[in-house]
Amino acid sequence: MNKRIIAFQEALNKKPLNNEVPVKQISEYFAENVFTLDKMRKYLSEDTFQKVKEFIDKGIPIDRKIAAEVAESMKAWAMGKGVTHYTHWFQPLNGETAEKHDAFMEWAGDGKVIEKFSGNQLAQQEPDASSFPSGGIRNTFEARGYTAWDPTSPAFIIDRTLCIPSVFVSYTGETLDYKTPLLRSLNILDKAATEVGQYFDKNVTKVIATLGWEQEYFLVDSAYYHARYDLQQTGRTLFGHAAAKGQQLEDHYWGSIPERAAAFMKDFEYECHLLGIPVKTRHNEVAPAQFECAPIFEEVSVAVDHNVQLMDIMEKVAIRHGFRVLFHEKPFAGVNGSGKHNNWSLATNTEKNLLGPGKTPKTNLQFLSFFVNVIKAVHDYADVLRASIAGASNDHRLGANEAPPAIMSVFIGNYLSNVLDELEKNVPTGKMSPEEKTALKLGIGKIPEILLDNTDRNRTSPFAFTGNKFEFRAVGSSANCGNAMMVLNLIVAKTLMGFKKEVDALIEKGQDKDEAIFQVIKKYITLSKKIRFEGNGYSDEWKKEAKKRGLNNFTTTPKALEVYHDKKIKRLFEEMNVLTAREIEARHEIQLETYIKKIQIESRVTGEIIYNTIIPAALNYQHKLVGIVKGLKEMQTIHSGVINGSNEESDNHVLVKPHIEIIKEISERVNILRQSVIDMTEERKKTNAIESVEERAFAYCNKVMSYFDTIRYHADKLELIVADEYWTLPKYSEMLNLR
Repeated sequence: MNKRIIAFQEALNKKPLNNEVPVKQISEYFAENVFTLDKMRKYLSEDTFQKVKEFIDKGIPIDRKIAAEVAESMKAWAMGKGVTHYTHWFQPLNGETAEKHDAFMEWAGDGKVIEKFSGNQLAQQEPDASSFPSGGIRNTFEARGYTAWDPTSPAFIIDRTLCIPSVFVSYTGETLDYKTPLLRSLNILDKAATEVGQYFDKNVTKVIATLGWEQEYFLVDSAYYHARYDLQQTGRTLFGHAAAKGQQLEDHYWGSIPERAAAFMKDFEYECHLLGIPVKTRHNEVAPAQFECAPIFEEVSVAVDHNVQLMDIMEKVAIRHGFRVLFHEKPFAGVNGSGKHNNWSLATNTEKNLLGPGKTPKTNLQFLSFFVNVIKAVHDYADVLRASIAGASNDHRLGANEAPPAIMSVFIGNYLSNVLDELEKNVPTGKMSPEEKTALKLGIGKIPEILLDNTDRNRTSPFAFTGNKFEFRAVGSSANCGNAMMVLNLIVAKTLMGFKKEVDALIEKGQDKDEAIFQVIKKYITLSKKIRFEGNGYSDEWKKEAKKRGLNNFTTTPKALEVYHDKKIKRLFEEMNVLTAREIEARHEIQLETYIKKIQIESRVTGEIIYNTIIPAALNYQHKLVGIVKGLKEMQTIHSGVINGSNEESDNHVLVKPHIEIIKEISERVNILRQSVIDMTEERKKTNAIESVEERAFAYCNKVMSYFDTIRYHADKLELIVADEYWTLPKYSEMLNLR
């Protein structure tokens, strides 16, 4: 029996795991395995606790003396929960998390050991920097790197190990992770937004960027996963004909959650809640076997940590339930792919949402200031925002008539568009009369009413305003969203700094503060108008219109990443102290290398499956048909001899002709597949010899990948021809039908 049939039977026989999730209210066990400030307070003196809190609030390093006390308190709390080891938990540039576990153990003499955890061990570890992606910053023989405790994220326990969120830098100080530049961008955004916020409220002393991600994913039965070499090696199906019933009936989205999937969700949500991950929402997504979960909003850096933790938890829990979870942006052709929508906003220490309109003209002027600055930031730095979400897997999804296009644009809704158009048109360029000022303020006072009833969502927009936040919809489901958030924080901070400089210049010239703010807002509305788009982002008309507006449509990763050659972009990162020019170059190289390796792996796996699975299945079936034709011809000869006294044979006989045609079609498609794989392999060899990483990436994109569609087309046609008993790859109709 072939492995596909075995996988089908295994999947059919699986029942929901009877998981022992406690029947308690979430509030009773939420963050049980997290060293929260409340827990820290129980173990530290009040003076030390207040110092730690101040260090965390200000984002500055904790001195070693304080770190020693915190380490002792962490150890006491963790050991009380059965913990034996600790690790610095960090996010290197390979897209995964990293950890090295050490025991709380030191020699005590006489062959005995004691549990020990020092401030130095809390503050710093020394992993091998050369073994992680560095973009040439570290050579293999230059192995030293450092992880350093990030006190802005709480420590947590997984599997009797204390995990300490950390940043990762090289021996020479360059950043080698996603977390370090994210924290830097948050600090600079806090400073820039606070200064603008004080135009409206002097009590604003801190601005926090908040994030609520929405994580989409697919579930596939583990039996099918193990029968699909392409899924195991690449995270997506390189072959597979569309099922007769896919998502066309629109019956999966928000439908009743399959029993096995629901059991998995309850289990992973429980694990998340123990770790303080505020997962709140679960539902079926558009494609069959596709789902989504989403949390309550948190500070960006913690939200990023929690998303990475969640993905790791989901993968582990899925295995327990007989599933594999797929985070690839496009694991199945012909049905919707998966994204990670990043809902981003700004909140003050006075508990105000800077992107939410208020009840007075003053609060709405504040809203407009931040709202227009974000739009201007996306306009000015659209290409680097596009680069922040670039990757081989997300290229399959962006612009595929199901996800936002690769063209960066901002959707704000018709009513807010009208508000901005009116402001642009009606704000005088000089000093406003009392009547003009009153009329203007009365006009912006209506914004809350407009948003209450008239804001809508545009699912085709990569960057949409949704009432009191912006939703960056183009981020890929497999991505570490810290990279996209770092860039967004950075460009908004840069724009706010320019805004304040222009407003202050007008105030110095004697203009009223509100008038000065209105004048700069009007200017920014005009300058950023071309980035605003309210229509269908999937349409060909938009592509033409975007081109007229001068908006770029970078549909591939190598093209999108060219922005890092731009001196203006390098200067932006350097001036804002987020990344140095060397770090930018290194990250560019890492992204290109990652892209190359992923396409290279897909190319190799494609060849292996064609030679080892698809061609043999086709030839085996063809051999069966040849035997049938032989038998039919013998029957025809006998029949002709009995009736006509002749043994004349005819390939065109009604019994033989259909089989002959199928045999010929199999031969033709097998020959095309074989030759295409040979040609693709030769092209790959040539491409691998290209010295320049960037040129090699473009060659993989434009030349090696050009064979993928042809190979898949003919392989998928064979899937329709070859009998089920010979076809060993699980089909879409089976994998996407959860039982």
